[in-house]
This record gives sequence, structure tokens and C-alpha cells, in this order.
Amino acid sequence: MTGANVVARSALASITVPSLIGSSDPLVALVVALCPPYQTKVVITKKSKKNDPPLSLTVGPDVLHQRNSILRSLCGSGLHHALDDAPLLLLGGHSARSTGGASPISALALAGISSWMSLASSVREDDGYDVPTLLYQLDAYLASRSFVVPSPSPTLADLDLYLAILSRVSGNELENILMGSGPGGGSVNVRRWLGQCGSTLEDLMIVAIENSEHSGAPVPVIPEGLPHSTAHTSPTFYYGDEDDIEDGGAVVVSTKVASAATIAKIKGEDGSAERGSGGDTVGVGGATAGDGITDDQRTASAEKRAKKSADKANKAKGQAKPKNEGGGGGGGGGTAPESSSQPTISALDIRVGRIVKAWEHESSEKLYCEEVDVGESTPRKIASGLRSFYKLDEMQNRTVLVLCNLKARNLGGFPSHGMVLCASNDDHTCVEFAIPPDGSVVGERVRFDGYDGEPEAENKIAKKKIFEAIAPDLRTDDSGDVVWRGTKGYTSSGVCRAVNGMANAHVS
Repeated sequence: MTGANVVARSALASITVPSLIGSSDPLVALVVALCPPYQTKVVITKKSKKNDPPLSLTVGPDVLHQRNSILRSLCGSGLHHALDDAPLLLLGGHSARSTGGASPISALALAGISSWMSLASSVREDDGYDVPTLLYQLDAYLASRSFVVPSPSPTLADLDLYLAILSRVSGNELENILMGSGPGGGSVNVRRWLGQCGSTLEDLMIVAIENSEHSGAPVPVIPEGLPHSTAHTSPTFYYGDEDDIEDGGAVVVSTKVASAATIAKIKGEDGSAERGSGGDTVGVGGATAGDGITDDQRTASAEKRAKKSADKANKAKGQAKPKNEGGGGGGGGGTAPESSSQPTISALDIRVGRIVKAWEHESSEKLYCEEVDVGESTPRKIASGLRSFYKLDEMQNRTVLVLCNLKARNLGGFPSHGMVLCASNDDHTCVEFAIPPDGSVVGERVRFDGYDGEPEAENKIAKKKIFEAIAPDLRTDDSGDVVWRGTKGYTSSGVCRAVNGMANAHVS
């Protein structure tokens, strides 16, 4: 190791991170610190924040610069799924199972992770984001779910959204929202989710701090969550075929117990927090130094798990190669490559929207004027030529799909910024809304398997006529599902479709 450069000769990936990443983006710093040191080369720049080079990841011939894609690649195929194996499961355990389309369920879960991370980006980047309303919507979504995508523990998406929320409101301010009578008040499901995410971050921080002492990776700085929140671990389920059960049913998740000094770095210098009932230090998996398990039992169990992990890694190395998965993030689990010369559907920013108000255009017989909530601080104003197909009362409170990265333009004197997407037949005599599935969150981005890049800027969409190039392949299939070149469009709740199932129609 030379200075802040950590060199691993067997590295699968090389990542460059700014020196201030620990405080500016704690999730990136955390994931980098969790990376296996012999599989990653970490280069930490020492320049000032203003002159720091962009975040970058090199995996084989591919170089990634987009933050979300880098995170998903590190947690997925970029490191042979090392961060998506137990006990971390940062992609819910879905990464390896989605390879080559082996598991559609896992592919859908990965698409959900990608969409939720896009929502988290919107929360972080929009100073006026309405967090109380987000908490209200999230509470309804989590009423029947433990986490934002199917997973035994919080995933990258949960942690990203959690930290994005804390970047806007944290500590007592967050507690006041949850205890208040306005939007977000009484959100018991969100409170449970916030507690679990905070507890998981504390566990991961133990490993990150210990790794950083050897790798030199920046130590994440986690903002304050709910005050007086009780830390709790994820539930453990037994199926009867476990071989790591010790001491009458205690499953040892971690192979080592964190030192009191490491815990003190997280909880305070007195090291008094995170103690077991016998006063012994709690490890990552909740096992304690005084839990009745002997050193020989721990060693035997650790060796057994290490052998299993090695077998899995060897198998993965023979099956999964690092590749550019539509931007490198692995979102959606697709394998279709994005051409560098031709635009793909990932260039379009299609989001879940809700029409909060609609009225007739004063000078056009074809246009409705709408205010559409797309997860931003204020609703978008959009004009749509739908008066021949929908009555005014049918427009109100509609959940729709909105193309958001179009330049604003005047339509009949009305400033329209975006497009409400609809399915239509060839002669445009039949038109119906394209809609997300029930349970989709306003502002959530629609994803397409294998096309996981970030949307292009509005000016580039207009200048390069990107939408005109992409639109001919944006259609519905035989089942009325929204597809681009045969690949279905998803939100975290399922497949988008034409509201009445119009098949083989144009979507624009």
C-alpha cells in the first residue's frame, strides 16, 4: 500500500473515490469499505472537493461514472456477487439468480432496486422535495412489505432511500413529522423500516470501520436517524436443513466478534453501547463473546461456511463474467447491451405520475391542461391532446406514465413540460393511458431489463432527436404490456401496461 492507494494484484475492479466521499455520500463510502480488499483496488484522491475527479469504477474493459450504476455493479456481478451473499445481501440475494434471465422474480427485484435508487437520487438532489408526503406514500407501500423489494434484509435501495431521507430531515425533525398530524404522521410502517435500516447500517459500519483500517477506504459518516430508536436485528427463519445451528439454535452469522474499540468508534468512546446481556460485545450477526459457543465450535463453523463461500465463488467465476449490463448497474438483471452509437430506452426519463388537476385548454378543442405530480417539489404543467378520448372527470387523480426529460414548450400558449404517455392504434382513432401497476410510487422511474443507464439531459434529447429515434420501438405487446424492443417496462410493483389492454399499439 502506498499512501492512500490500496493495490490488490488479484483485483477484479478498480474504483476511484474523492477523499470527502465519507461525508458527502456515505452509502458510496460504505459499499467501498465493504468490498473484499483482495478483489478491489481503491484509489482515494487527495485534492480539494472542488477539484476532485468524478467517481469512477473500472471492471474489465468497462469504465462507469454514474453513481447508482457503480453501486449496483460493486454489489452484483462486478465482484462476482460477493456483496450480495449472506450475511450482506445488498441486492437481496437476487444478483446471481438473475444471471442470464434464470429467475424472472429476481430480475424484477433488481429492476425495483434500480427504480428506488432513482427515487432516492431525486430526494437528495431536489432541495424542495416533499419528504412528509413521501413518508406517507411509503408507509402505505410498506404496510404489506418488510423492505422496498423482496429481500430478507434491507437492500442497497432501502439504505439509499433511508440516507436520502436523512439528508433532508433527520433526528428530532424526522421524529416530529412521524408524530405530527400532517402528511407522514402516524406512519408506523415507515417507523419500523427506518429503525431496521438504521440498525443494519450500524452492523455494516462495524465491518466498514475494521476494513478501512486495512484498506485506507474513507470511513462513512452516517447522519442521525430517529432519536431513541431501539436497534433490532432482522428475523431469522429456520427451515430444518441448516448445518450452522449451534448452542441450541443460535445461528452465528459473523465469523468474528467486533472489538470493543470498533464499537466505540460507532457508538461513542466509552464503548458502552451494543452489549449483550452478559456485558460482552455484540458482533455483526448478533452473537456475543459470552453466548456459550466455544472457540472450537466457532472455528469449525467458520471453516464450514468459508468452504461453502469458496465453492459458490468458484462456481460464479465460471458462469458470470463482468460485463456492461446496460450501464453496469445490473438493474433489471437484463443482458442486452447498450450501443454507444445508438440511443436506447434508458435515455428516457419515464416516471410514475399522478394528475392532481386537469382543465380544458381555453383556446384548443383538443387539449387538456394538467398539473402532474412526478415526485418533484411542485407538479409539472403538461398539455395533452386527450379531449377526444377522455371526459374531464376521467382525467382527475389519474395515475399515469410521464416522459419527464423533454424540454418545456408552449402548446397553444400553455407552457407544457413533459408528456403523458398513451397507447394508440395506427390511425390514432383509439387512445388510452399507459399506466404503472397498482402500488407504484409517484416519482418512481420505469425501468427496462438490460437498459440501466441514466436518462439524458433535456437539451440533448431535443438536439439529438433521441425521443424520435427511440419512440418507434416503444409499444405494447400482445398482452397490452408496455415494451421497448420486446423488453417490458417495470416499476418496483410490476409491469406497466395500457389501461384497457390495447395490444400492439404505439406508446407516445
